[in-house]
Amino acid sequence: MDKTTLRNKVKEELSTMSDNTYHSQSLAIVKKVLQEPYIIEANTIGVTISNKPEVDTFLLIEELWQLGKKVAVPKCHPKTREMSFYVIDSFAQLETVYMHLREPIPERCEFVDANEMDVILVPGVVFDRYGYRIGYGGGYYDRYVLNYKKGKLLSMLFDEQIIDRVPTEEHDCPVDIIVTPSKRIDCLGQRGANENG
Repeated sequence: MDKTTLRNKVKEELSTMSDNTYHSQSLAIVKKVLQEPYIIEANTIGVTISNKPEVDTFLLIEELWQLGKKVAVPKCHPKTREMSFYVIDSFAQLETVYMHLREPIPERCEFVDANEMDVILVPGVVFDRYGYRIGYGGGYYDRYVLNYKKGKLLSMLFDEQIIDRVPTEEHDCPVDIIVTPSKRIDCLGQRGANENG
């Protein structure tokens, strides 16, 4: 299946999830992410503001604030298809932009460079165990993490979002770790094993 077909298939599957399941599974994922050594050791963490049916990141952000972490969230620039991250310490620093997305208000936040973030949580629709993903089609994250050398790329997703193999292109940047309600996948290790095997 091509990327568009896979994306639509998984989005359709996620749309049938009940509110109760969505909230309970999001909570289970957030609890596991908070136990990740990379998250525990991190000072600054990049997190997307979720839009259902993405895993609820509002829960995670509130917990990270409680732990004294700096949380940076992205602002998209549609004309250039680029992103900038800004540190927020309150949801009041967000505004609703196109497609009901919530983004930081730059004038009310502190800009943060990619390599100032210890972990970036990367969203997406479809993933495989090697960390390759199908996003929402804009290519924002693939471009952004191209020069990210500092820390780890982590993704939170529901089990329904994992398939055997995602079709890849040369510019795709895979994530290092996937956390779902039922599993933690070391994608970096899987890629190494795949190259050696």
